[in-house]
Amino acid sequence: MVETQEIELRGHIIDSGIMMQLMDRVMDLGGNFEILVFEVGKKKTDTSYARLRISASGKEKLRAILSEVHRLGARPVEVMDVHLVPAEADHVVPKGFYTTSNHPTQVKYNGEWIPVEAIEMDFLIVVDPVRKTAKAEALGKIRKGNLVVVGEQGVSVTYPERPREQSTFEFMHGTVSSERPSETLIALIAKEMLEVRKKGGKIAVVGGPAIVHTGAAKALASMIRSGYVNVLFAGNALATHDIENCLYGTSLGMDITTGKPVMGGHKHHLYAISEIMRAGSIRKAVEKGVIKSGIMYECIKNNVPYVLAGSIRDDGPLPDVIQDVMAAQDAMRKQIEGCSMVLMVATLLHSIAVGNCLPSSVKTICVDINPAHVTKLMDRGTTQAIGIVSDAGTILPLLAQQLEIQGRSQKK
Repeated sequence: MVETQEIELRGHIIDSGIMMQLMDRVMDLGGNFEILVFEVGKKKTDTSYARLRISASGKEKLRAILSEVHRLGARPVEVMDVHLVPAEADHVVPKGFYTTSNHPTQVKYNGEWIPVEAIEMDFLIVVDPVRKTAKAEALGKIRKGNLVVVGEQGVSVTYPERPREQSTFEFMHGTVSSERPSETLIALIAKEMLEVRKKGGKIAVVGGPAIVHTGAAKALASMIRSGYVNVLFAGNALATHDIENCLYGTSLGMDITTGKPVMGGHKHHLYAISEIMRAGSIRKAVEKGVIKSGIMYECIKNNVPYVLAGSIRDDGPLPDVIQDVMAAQDAMRKQIEGCSMVLMVATLLHSIAVGNCLPSSVKTICVDINPAHVTKLMDRGTTQAIGIVSDAGTILPLLAQQLEIQGRSQKK
């Protein structure tokens, strides 16, 4: 038996490719569509409107199709209020609860559309009927009695549209390539960073230890010193090897300048951790003159906050590392607030962790020598990311140079 449902789409649905994505997903899932109304905007700034009838062989298949197109911004022509069910206990939520994307979302409650605050992918939505607010909450933060949104009824998602202005993120949105001219891309990224800083936005860097291994630590340190980085996300490894480099000139026991192993160098990272433990923290080590240069030194000297999230693989770890992973998540979310741009360099796990916390409106650039790592980030939901296949030792020094050149040019 054929089941049908009418849906509608509004916005820049043609030039952003949303209409084509919707039709592809309907057909890929074994459904059909019929375009009932299609009003195309006459000017570049005009929005378009489409109403379609979706059909499928059975209620379950239709429900699956509607769930997919819902995340592209499609919604029923007649929208009812959200269905709310109270959580029966802490962390115990009603079956069929709605799970969020990282796109701007609204819920309809008592006939009014309410924006969902603190949107993040794979969260639930909790509605406060007294305050008339809605907030995305992690499963582990749900408390008994919280009114949780169940199903997709009364939920509207705004799928990100292509920017109306020409920018790096317009022609590279959601792409990965090692074939584009790196220097041209780096110049464009530097331009975007300068624009973000000019508008008062925050820029975050997510970094892995390869930044130190490849000799790019000086470049990142200079970017922090010059005010181009407002928060740093990393793990125990980046901080440890950065400090090792400062104290011994090595990273993983390799001389940074020659690339050759140093006698006894395999112990240097442990010596570095021990020195910070003796000082009490990275900040105290800087204040006591133990650390005199490097990425972490510049963070301390320039009051740039950092979140070092621990893992089961860590040596030590450094006293600044947050070993409770849930506490590390909360610390990351706090620092992500207000971020307009995130640069992820040579760290798959930390990039995915931060990416999962980002709204889709945040400009995201992921650099990694392994193309599979960049692709995996996007496959996990960070579809707004630009992927650049290159190593940290090439990208960061060129980016720091471009920021300096373009920054001087702006001051003239």
